[in-house]
Amino acid sequence: MALPISLTDFKSYSLRLSVLALPILITQFCQAALGVVDAIMAGAVSALDLAAVAVGSGIWLPLFLLATGILIATTPLIGEAVGQNRQKHIPYITQQSLWTASVIGLIGFVIVNLAPSVLDIMGVPADIQPIATQYLQGVSFGFPALAVYAVLRSYCEALGRPEPVTIISIIGLLADIPLNYIFIHGLFGMPRLGGAGCGVATALVLWINVLLLAGYTAFTKRQQFVSTRFFYGFSRPSRAQISKLLKLGIPIGVAIFFEASLFSLGALVISPLGEIATASHQVALAVTSQLFMIPISVAMALTIMISNRFGEKNLLALRHVQATGLIWTVIIAIFCMLGVWLFRPQLAAAFTDNPAVRAQAMHLLIFALAYQLFDGWQVNVAGILRGMQDTAVPMWVTLFCYWLVALPLGIYLVRFTDVGAQGFWMALITGLFLASVLLTLRLNHQQKRLRARWR
Repeated sequence: MALPISLTDFKSYSLRLSVLALPILITQFCQAALGVVDAIMAGAVSALDLAAVAVGSGIWLPLFLLATGILIATTPLIGEAVGQNRQKHIPYITQQSLWTASVIGLIGFVIVNLAPSVLDIMGVPADIQPIATQYLQGVSFGFPALAVYAVLRSYCEALGRPEPVTIISIIGLLADIPLNYIFIHGLFGMPRLGGAGCGVATALVLWINVLLLAGYTAFTKRQQFVSTRFFYGFSRPSRAQISKLLKLGIPIGVAIFFEASLFSLGALVISPLGEIATASHQVALAVTSQLFMIPISVAMALTIMISNRFGEKNLLALRHVQATGLIWTVIIAIFCMLGVWLFRPQLAAAFTDNPAVRAQAMHLLIFALAYQLFDGWQVNVAGILRGMQDTAVPMWVTLFCYWLVALPLGIYLVRFTDVGAQGFWMALITGLFLASVLLTLRLNHQQKRLRARWR
């Protein structure tokens, strides 16, 4: 599939990939840790508060992923401009993405505020609904900041400078802890909100992050930012540029939504098997979700590097970057598989002290071995295609593999056979394997098209 790559080129591209991927990985872990901090601090108040925060998070996080997925299309657009040496066009791209983000942020604010009206329809217990409603109302004020931050993050990372985003993500995570405590317990004259206070704290963290990143991009003396300042001479909204962004971004957001919602539905599919099966599934999923941060960070770095080569119209370099990324995808997957296999007891014990849950989680983690390889491969191939500005077909591949194959198969195996909770994991692996194959075929097809176009 990929052209042979020399050891020298492999080392060079690997170094560049690591310089981009490592800060992005830290950023991803910080974002995931916000939810963990909320769960721990809400759980310290009461099980009821923890349940309410979990319900609220289950509603707003898919919307968060959808919005950020749409707006990270800014990355390949700026990356292409960098590859074409059209730095003067970058402020315009960023400005148009910010116009789009402002609209998406306001829409998200309205939808999250309206979300409590569906809690009763979803069968959420009456005692959980008031706290979940307060949580959603609080976090909704952060949605506009979230959308703008997604654009500023894409701007920094596409310029090859992910470090400011990483540092600000760490600051945001550290700020989340005292802010949670203040609003949970009502310190310094603030209302005592219990677990719902996590929503207000999250909104404040999102605004802190975006203000810090905006300030950095406005005043830093780094050459990449000085030559691409976008705060001055702000252009009016352009239908053509915004349409180009949405054409790329909506499929990305929808594809991420399809994948995230499939994993969210797993607990519902397995729930009739009882609390032990459901809890063990959640433990195994928590482990794999943390490990997934590694390949998705590599995929985001690949999108940047591929978009540069795409802008240069350099097919040979593009394929060398692809080969480097996919070689590291396999290496990382192998190390993760070995780690899961060797440390299954410790991983399960880290999430639960229930012997039955621990034993079943250890069994499900065996299925996570194949999962690591196929999930890492498909997400990185998708990242490469994103850098080539091919997002529509991958979206349909995601819909087919996850919702038309994996989900129905998982429901059948769990509900209508005797295989138990492992049936859903068998279905996940099937869907991920199929996605890996189809996305790889799409990548080969796109490269043939580029070879003919760039002759």
